[in-house]
Amino acid sequence: MKGFESVPDSQNRNAFISLAFLRVGLGALFISVFFENLGKGFYSPSGYSGLINYYIEKGHAPQALKSVMALMASHASVTGPMQGVAEITFGVLLLVGFLTRPVALAAFLFLSTLWIAEWGTAWIWELLIPMIVALSLMIGAAGRKWGIDALMAKRYPSVPLW
Repeated sequence: MKGFESVPDSQNRNAFISLAFLRVGLGALFISVFFENLGKGFYSPSGYSGLINYYIEKGHAPQALKSVMALMASHASVTGPMQGVAEITFGVLLLVGFLTRPVALAAFLFLSTLWIAEWGTAWIWELLIPMIVALSLMIGAAGRKWGIDALMAKRYPSVPLW
């Protein structure tokens, strides 16, 4: 990985181990949130639209985002399950370390949008730290330790996805 050439091997190894722990932790978080939301019915049309409408009514998100959220709530029979699929997919792929960089970027964007949507309704740090972790995983190629990406990087070293 570029930039790590001058770092001693033990520090380089420790950095990758640390990123792997963060990757597994964020993956586990997404999986647990998926099952929690599934149990609460948030992926059903009524549960999803109810949650999104709560954010619209009580949150302090910019009006442009509230307009997008209103569109999503009005199509909750599709968008609710789509969010569930996204959350479980992020979790599983991060857990196994496959396509970590693009998944971490998508997770960062998803969490950032959710963080903005929740302004005024939740503790600000609740999503800010997972956002920072997701961005760090993307930058640090966290799947290259204890992940499928390590195998893919050996086989296809010129592909920047790993």
